[in-house]
Amino acid sequence: MRVSIGVTNYSWPGGPNGLGSELDRLVRGADRAGVDTVWVVDHLLQADPTAPPEDTEMLEAYTALGFLAARTERVRLGTMVSGVTFRPPALLVKAVTTLDVLSGGRAWLGLGAGYHGEEAEAMGLPLPPVAERFQRLEETLRIAAQMWAGDDAPFEGRHYRLGRPAGSPLPIQRPRPPVLIGGTGERKTLRLVAQYADACNLFDIPDGGPYGQIEKTLSTRLEAGETSDAFARRCEAAAALGIEHMVVLTSSPWTAEALSTLAAAITTLRQAGSPAT
Repeated sequence: MRVSIGVTNYSWPGGPNGLGSELDRLVRGADRAGVDTVWVVDHLLQADPTAPPEDTEMLEAYTALGFLAARTERVRLGTMVSGVTFRPPALLVKAVTTLDVLSGGRAWLGLGAGYHGEEAEAMGLPLPPVAERFQRLEETLRIAAQMWAGDDAPFEGRHYRLGRPAGSPLPIQRPRPPVLIGGTGERKTLRLVAQYADACNLFDIPDGGPYGQIEKTLSTRLEAGETSDAFARRCEAAAALGIEHMVVLTSSPWTAEALSTLAAAITTLRQAGSPAT
C-alpha cells in the first residue's frame, strides 16, 4: 500500500508571504516520512467543495512542482490531475519532462478530461463538450507516448497537428514517466487507462488491459482528529479491496500534526508487513 498526500488548499494562516516556507515544511516532512507522492491540484481557482469559502489562494501547478522538486530527494511529484484542454499537448509533455529531468526521475503525468465549467468561464480557459474533451485526451496521450519515445514524425489527429513533436531531452524515467488518468467513466476513462496509463482512481478495470500492471489509487480525506492507527486500518481495508495507493487530502491546508499522523500510519503499515513506500 503506497500512501501519498494531495495538496488542494494553499491558504495557510501566514498568507502569500508564508506560502513558500509552508510548502517547504510540508514537502520536506513528506520526503522524510516515506510518503510516496506529493500531488498538487491543477486549477487556477479553488475547486475543493469542502474548503472554507475564504480559502481562495491557488498556485499554478507545474511552477509549484518545480519548487517542490528542488526541496526533496525521494518523493515523487505530479498533478491530480491536469485538465487536458488547459495546455497544448506539447507544452504539457514538456512540463512533465522538465520536472522529471530536474527531479532526477520523479515525475508523474496526471491527466483528465477536465470538468470545472465555472473555472473555465471565469478564467477564459477552453472547455469544449465532453465528447471532444475525451478525444483530445486520447490524442494527448498518444502525443506524450510519441514524444517520450523520441519519435518526432508529424502527428495528425482530429484536434491536434504537430509538424515535428521533438522531445529532447527525453525523460529520465524509461520508457516514460508513469501516467495516471483521473475520472470515473467506465466506457471512456477506464478504456484509456487500460490502453495508455499506469494508474487510475478505480480498481474495477475493464477487460482488455493488463489489470495487474495498473496501479489502483483512491483519494481519501484525513479526518480531523483521526488517529494514525485508525487511518492505517482504513488503508488495510482498502488494500483488501484491491487499492494499492492512497492519496490523502485535507479540507484545510496541511499541518505538521496531520503530516505526523500520516507518517505514523505509514510506519504502522510497514510494521504490519504492508509494502508501504
